[in-house]
Amino acid sequence: MLPQLARLTRAVPAAGPDALAVAVYADARDRPVAAKESGFEGVACVDDAARVLDVMCDVWTRTQAPWAKRWAEGLSDFVMWMQEPDGRFLNFIVDWEGSKNRSGITSVPGENFWHARALVGLSHAWLTFGDERTEDAMRRGLEHAVAKPAPPDVRTLHLVTALRLVVAGDRAYLGPTVRSWADELVACRTGDVLLNSPYEREMPHLWAHIHEGVLAWTSTALEDPELLRVAVASAGRVIVPAVTSGFDRPGYSPYDVTSCIWSLDRLAEATSDPAWAALAADARSWFDGRNPAGLPVHDRRRGRVADGVDEDRISENSGAESNVVAAEVLVAETLAQAATLTDPLTSPPVDPGPLS
Repeated sequence: MLPQLARLTRAVPAAGPDALAVAVYADARDRPVAAKESGFEGVACVDDAARVLDVMCDVWTRTQAPWAKRWAEGLSDFVMWMQEPDGRFLNFIVDWEGSKNRSGITSVPGENFWHARALVGLSHAWLTFGDERTEDAMRRGLEHAVAKPAPPDVRTLHLVTALRLVVAGDRAYLGPTVRSWADELVACRTGDVLLNSPYEREMPHLWAHIHEGVLAWTSTALEDPELLRVAVASAGRVIVPAVTSGFDRPGYSPYDVTSCIWSLDRLAEATSDPAWAALAADARSWFDGRNPAGLPVHDRRRGRVADGVDEDRISENSGAESNVVAAEVLVAETLAQAATLTDPLTSPPVDPGPLS
């Protein structure tokens, strides 16, 4: 996780003398690979940088390692550099010189994941380090999120930011916004099932589906047991079957699995029911072989997480998203890895290669 993210981190001097971004993908030999799913997108993006920033804030808080703070501040510089004057964010740079992708459908500003994840990362950075520039960037981006509609799966990330600010940032004025956004999520469902989008017609995909966890957290913050009831009912239909089956459908990625774990952890906190914690532990074991391939997805020797499981095959590739979402939920291992790193920014860990 952290070793692989260190290998993928690069300087972006155009964004500032200390600015850093993270290569989107890496092949079996850990060589960076550009994103091309929607035409050529770029080499690094706000989406991933903001998520690594979020993790680095936690690592620094728990370890006080100077390199963790430098890593977080470098990523924060990059994310803020990608913010447009109206508060929205571009997503991709097309090269390591820092040329911004202003036209790609996965890069243009709007009510999208990269804007929402930028807010999550910047809010955590501000709460952790107190930088006024970060607070200003976060405020301008949040004003846009409050003013514009967004699909439920994006709105969940807006809620994560707002809940953090209410709980830890003394921003009580966001309480009505939290209420409104929670009501949006509750309104978009079929029966008990919370949907990623009003256009969804089948069981929601698990990628970025954290609705149940967000509503469980919100139920505690607002002291509203009805939100918790909705979260529990949806989790029983969406999350529990996926976990108990060992994620047995083809094509699961780490983000599918970690989205379930994130929600299960918050359901456990909100209900104090050990059954949710037990399910979270079962879901975490996916990384160690409780999956259709029966093989580890987390290669601890190489310090990397594979990009997914497709039937009986583990992906050879290991990109930014796979490693950062694993670092978010495998917290004890993330901190243990951090303790072994001296200065990953100047001397990235060497990949020892696969076992012969």
